[in-house]
Amino acid sequence: MIGALWNGMSGIVSYEKGLNVESNNAANISTVGHKKDLITFEDALYTYGYGKGVNTQTISKQFEQGNLKPTNSNIDVGIDGKGFFIVQDKNGQNFYTRAGNFIQAEDGFLKTQDNLNVMGLTPQQKRVISSNPSETIFTDEYMKNLSSITINSNSVAYNINSRATNYINSAKSDDEVLSGDNYKTSSSKINDVDALLYDYSDKLKLFQTNPNTESDFSINQISKVDYSKVLNDLQDENDFISLSIDNNVIRQNFDTDIETTLKKLSDQISNLKGFSSTVDTSTGVFTIENLVMGKEFRVYDAIVNDNISLSEVSTTKIQEAKQGSGLGMVESARDALKKALERADAKFLEVTNILSYGINAGFDNSGLNTRLDALTLVQDAKGDINISDDGFVFVSVEGNNFLVGRIGTANFKNEVGLKAEGNNLYSSTKESGPATNADSTNKLVSKYLENANVNMADTLSMLMIYQKAFESNSKSITTSDEFLQTAINMIK
Repeated sequence: MIGALWNGMSGIVSYEKGLNVESNNAANISTVGHKKDLITFEDALYTYGYGKGVNTQTISKQFEQGNLKPTNSNIDVGIDGKGFFIVQDKNGQNFYTRAGNFIQAEDGFLKTQDNLNVMGLTPQQKRVISSNPSETIFTDEYMKNLSSITINSNSVAYNINSRATNYINSAKSDDEVLSGDNYKTSSSKINDVDALLYDYSDKLKLFQTNPNTESDFSINQISKVDYSKVLNDLQDENDFISLSIDNNVIRQNFDTDIETTLKKLSDQISNLKGFSSTVDTSTGVFTIENLVMGKEFRVYDAIVNDNISLSEVSTTKIQEAKQGSGLGMVESARDALKKALERADAKFLEVTNILSYGINAGFDNSGLNTRLDALTLVQDAKGDINISDDGFVFVSVEGNNFLVGRIGTANFKNEVGLKAEGNNLYSSTKESGPATNADSTNKLVSKYLENANVNMADTLSMLMIYQKAFESNSKSITTSDEFLQTAINMIK
């Protein structure tokens, strides 16, 4: 009878714990990233063929995937798969969480709702290409947004942002002394920049579609046209010299003398969009260059007057165009654009943040600062954070998307061994093992959060089971007590 009392008592104690576990699961059904608890029981030691009640065997976290729900917040992130976000308190201690409802704190760092820093990778390199080497940060002077693109190549992210000063206002026509030697008007300088900007943007997109291709620099085409055999046929205003470049016919009537006529024809060629020309007036040889890297052009119908045989004017390529590929192709197009901007008395500035990632790159080296001024990218600017799929953190301002880091995730050999610290946080233990990189075991999904993995139907069922078990064990105690009282009364 006393044994039955103890059996009933063990049941009450155990099922009270079961009620606590399931009520906690029910209470956290709306908690972001919450992982339910599971309690298991075992029968107690048997003596003389019957048991001695029930014991609590384990209470453990269940880390099955919770449903991902859309939030449309740019800084919400859900984990699809294994792993945890790595966060750090002010004392430098790391904790781990599945809750990705982050905030941008006043100090600019990406943090959890409880003000812990979100950890991850930050760009390991920053390359600056500038017309003025002393200027390495975007200021209000750089008002023309030229590019903003991120290219992933072999686990390396190239975040390229470039701007220029106002080349439309700064472009001026060359002095007449440059006639015949790549002379350009202000409008042709602007047209050149536009052509090279279009080419640069096109090359960036091409690189983005095939980021792992081998790097090879581009080469522009240079052709020579030799009028030396027919210059003497330019005598008066009835004579002319002409040629065609692609679909453009360039013609210059005789003007004053042969030297002036040749220079004016060269100037017309130089003012074609994306071309430059120089002429040796002593020989009548023109050097024509395509400013667009890798682009071919055709020179034909080079004549003096209508009755000159085409065979008397030679046209030869002295440099073949080569498209190039990969990063080298992009850099060739960028350098050509920079040169054209400087020719228009404007300044060019490009900042490339380079972030290497992957399973061997680490995952918790620093907090993610989103203040662009602190990162020496933009002067006095605090932009809008947006997080891409796969956890890349960008800050957008005035049309530029600056890559400032990548959110890290960690996994454990035995995640059940993690210690639950409350506030959706876990800490590592000897049982969990050390944190390892989780890049290969999950996918980060932006603008989503993970729901708790609690199944309310199961929880309600277990609550009812524990309630009935509690009542049954209470009944066994009262029944045993009645037996005991009867036995005592019989002795009396």
